[in-house]
Amino acid sequence: MDKVTKVFVKDTALVPLVAIVLGLLFGALVMLLGGYNPVAAYISLLGKVFGNPYNMGETIREITPLILTGLSVAFAFRTGLFNIGAEGQFMIGMTGATWIGVKLSLPWFIHAPLAVIVGGLLGGLWGGIAGYLKARRGVNEVITTIMLNWIALFLSNYIVNRFLLQPGQQRSYMIQDSASLSIGWLSELFGNSRMHWGTFIALAGAVIFYVVLWKMKQGYELRAVGHNPHAAQYAGMNVNRNIIKAMVIGGIFAGLAGVVETLGVFHYQVIAASTPGYGFDGVAVALLGGNHPLGVVLAAVLFGMLTYGSAGMSFGADVPPEIIRVVIASVIFFVASHGIVRWVLKPLMAKRKKEEVA
Repeated sequence: MDKVTKVFVKDTALVPLVAIVLGLLFGALVMLLGGYNPVAAYISLLGKVFGNPYNMGETIREITPLILTGLSVAFAFRTGLFNIGAEGQFMIGMTGATWIGVKLSLPWFIHAPLAVIVGGLLGGLWGGIAGYLKARRGVNEVITTIMLNWIALFLSNYIVNRFLLQPGQQRSYMIQDSASLSIGWLSELFGNSRMHWGTFIALAGAVIFYVVLWKMKQGYELRAVGHNPHAAQYAGMNVNRNIIKAMVIGGIFAGLAGVVETLGVFHYQVIAASTPGYGFDGVAVALLGGNHPLGVVLAAVLFGMLTYGSAGMSFGADVPPEIIRVVIASVIFFVASHGIVRWVLKPLMAKRKKEEVA
């Protein structure tokens, strides 16, 4: 275990872990006040997630896009930027993959990789727009990414409606089988759930995130610009170029999240009234994961389990699905409120210090 990971485990993992526990306890309190049994609710949640191979596969499927959007937001955070536009980048990546999957007829070993690459790059270019406006015009990336989210939604709907629409439907044509990321044997292993290659792409993305930021010279520059752009510029680094590059890389991660949902899960794209929400959940995943790739993967696992398992709480314990959002919001609140968590941990840490002195 290298120095970076050791620091993450020691200094970053404890607070989110305690925050999760506090969030679950607060969720239990809310359920008690509402007249529900929290023990039965959490047992039902776990039963929904681990009850059979199909549910386990669907939970993994739910986790996959959260890893990628979490990596997108975390990468920007690590470079001093706030990418709240993962939602729009997700939509653009999805649309690009749908276009390739519907319009082209190619061998599978060319078609699927091409759709993945095009969708990822389009997501990166969409993120690069905000990066360019930040670098060249000084426009706050929070404002531009929020605006670009809505532009991405309406642009995607227009493209589907104008060029890809299945007659009589509010969705595109089905993508061709040669562009699908589904894995038949793995789906059968998990009870015919919608398992796909996107899960492996997401895990590979976490590894790439780590290698780029902590094992490459380019990653050092990106982090240096994020910590102090003036010092980085004085050291001879091109600050504007690194800002654009960081947003492009973050956009690629989010674009890939949209790609794997289209090519691996639905195999078509609908004309949506609103964005799917994975990009905004990615903000919470990145926050809970401490903006570290390992933490993002673990946080996505937690969020995916809570999201998919909420149906179990509803059917098994008659708890409204909205309660799960209260639990998630509570976890985010306690993660963001480091002071509260550290106050809870203060007696434990004081005891440990006395033992070390002794």
